[in-house]
Amino acid sequence: MRPSTTDASLISMSSLQTFLVVFSTVFVAEIGDKTQIATMLFAADGNTSRWTVFFGAAAALVLAAGIGVLAGAALERFVSPATLKLVAGIGFVIIGVWTILSR
Repeated sequence: MRPSTTDASLISMSSLQTFLVVFSTVFVAEIGDKTQIATMLFAADGNTSRWTVFFGAAAALVLAAGIGVLAGAALERFVSPATLKLVAGIGFVIIGVWTILSR
């Protein structure tokens, strides 16, 4: 049975929405992050190609994201998405409190 045009457009909209949510979340999280600061420091070196820094940082971020996707897919087999979301949220709160108190 072939999916109808309506089904295909819903799948496409769902994929686009997921892409936009993931992109914006990761983009905002990375702005001003220590990864971006380190990349700026590497790019500030006058003896280093900016393109080499860009492609090295991009490759590292792609690999890290790939590992995250694979780990998330593996965890989903054993832990419900609601539990993963709860644990991740608690983890972020703990890291935030620790960051504030460590000053």
